[in-house]
This record gives sequence, structure tokens and C-alpha cells, in this order.
Amino acid sequence: MGLKYGCPVEDVITGLAIQCRGWKSMYFNPERKGFVGVAPTTLLQTLVQHKRWSEGDFQIFFSKYCPFVYGHGKIPLQLQASYCIFLLWAPNCLATLYYVAVPSLCILRGIFLFPKLSSNWILPFAYVIIAKYGYSLGEFVWCGGTFQGWWNDQRMWVFKRTTSYLFGFCDTILKSIGIARSGFVVTAKVADEEVSERYEQELMEFGTPSPMFNIIATLSLINLFSFVGGVKKIITDYYGEEVSGDELGLQILLCGLLVLINLPIYQGLFFRKDKARMPTSVTYHRIDELEQSINDLRAEMEQEGSPSPSAPLKPKEDTKAADASA
Repeated sequence: MGLKYGCPVEDVITGLAIQCRGWKSMYFNPERKGFVGVAPTTLLQTLVQHKRWSEGDFQIFFSKYCPFVYGHGKIPLQLQASYCIFLLWAPNCLATLYYVAVPSLCILRGIFLFPKLSSNWILPFAYVIIAKYGYSLGEFVWCGGTFQGWWNDQRMWVFKRTTSYLFGFCDTILKSIGIARSGFVVTAKVADEEVSERYEQELMEFGTPSPMFNIIATLSLINLFSFVGGVKKIITDYYGEEVSGDELGLQILLCGLLVLINLPIYQGLFFRKDKARMPTSVTYHRIDELEQSINDLRAEMEQEGSPSPSAPLKPKEDTKAADASA
């Protein structure tokens, strides 16, 4: 029947149209691979590809091919909602950016966003975390994967949601109001020998400056400094009063997991010396911006009467001694 064009992800529209005509889908995974293709081998290529996919999917959601409109009365409601899991990739960046940045930044200000670890209100959070990621890991291993492969998959989802989906979301909004025009970015899938070797060694390829790398590097440094600052608060009673890990525990746990996810970013920023390391300009600019942000936060806290992150807490005066001397 041919493909329906006019969208960066024409296969989604074509599949929806086929199913609306009465075709049925089935899961078929033969031992012999039916289709073999070439996938991106570098991080930037993957991010660019998913930026195009998320942008095209989001455009479908606002077009006449929206499953709730085009598929109304033709396919079940469950199948309509299943399409939207992919069509709403782009706006998913908003929630991910919040959980990646805001809880970590609030650690530095001593703002508690989650229930105490000793509170019963922590149970819904624990259930969602264990159920969601436990099921995801079990399904991944059941399909033949490994724990390391699953962990790398979680890492890539964080990178894609904070960069590719963000750019896809912004571009779709700008195009819908007439500020930008639609474009099609072809994903390069040809790599030289050195890039292929690093790919086989499971080393992330940076090398080329990109706005997407700027976002990834900034968020990774924010989480690193926030995690160190949060642990310091608990150990040294930073505010002069007892800051219990019971209150900051879940935020610090989330921040620590993000630090583990960003380990390849820290390696690319500070430790790697090959051509695939993070560009020097990205490293210096992100550190300068973060240092300026910390200085601004320190000045703001001093104006509010709170001790600055680098200033030691002054010991409290003995009121009895002061009264005696008076």
C-alpha cells in the first residue's frame, strides 16, 4: 500500500493507517534476523536521530493522524494510548529535567521535596521505584539482555530525555507558531576505524562540540556538586542545626544515582585524553558557569542570613557567660 509521507517518522503514520484498516499486529521474534541495518555508533549521532524521531512523533500528535482522532472507532482505546507513549516522547523532557535538576539544586538550599525516610508517605515512592525498575530489569534480562546492558539503557534514556526530546519539543512548538520551518537531519552512520574500536570497547564518543553536550555536561556537574554538598551537610551539620539524612535521604539517593549515570560524562570531561573526550571548550565553559552559579547562590544565602557554602559556622555564644559579664 506504500508509505505515507510528509512527516519525519512516516512509518508511524503508515502503521497507524494499516491498523485502522483492520490489520492486526503480532509479536514475532525469529532466531534468524529478518532485517539487518546500521545503527549510530556515537552518542551525538544517537541524540540527533532521537531528536528527529521525537519531533516527528510530537507533530503526529497534533496532526489529523493523532491516534485519538484518526483511530477513533477504528482501533481499541488501549492501542490508541499505546501509540501516545511514543508520540509524547518530546514533552516527557519537562518532567525528566525537573527530576534531574530541581531536587539536586534544592539540596544546596536545604529544601526538602520528598517525605522523610521514616515516614509512611515514603512507601508510594518506594513502590513506584521498585515496581517500575524491577519490572524493567526483569523484562530486559528475560529478553536476553544483561544487567550492564539494562543500566546503559537507563543512562541513554536520561541523556535522550534531557537533550533530544527537549530540542524536539522546542522545535515542534516553534514550528507550530510559525517561527521555525520543518527540516530533516540525516543521521550519519559511517564511522572511521578508531570510532568503531571505541564503540566495540563501549566507550562513549564525544569529540565534536554540540549544544546537546553542553546540557549533558551542565546537568552532570550540577548533580556532582549537589551530591557532595548534600553529604557534607549531613556529616558536618552545615546549617548549625541537625540536618538529618532522614529528611534529605531520598533527594541525595536520587542525586547519587544521577552521578552514577553520569560517570562516562565525568570521564570525558576530566580523565580521558583521546580524541573522543569531551571538547575542551565545553569543559571550561561549564565549569565557569557552575562556579558563577555557586557564587551567586552563596551571595544570595548571605543576604538571607544563611551561612555561605564555604564559610564555617560560628560557634554560639554562651548566654550565661554573657549575662555574668554584663
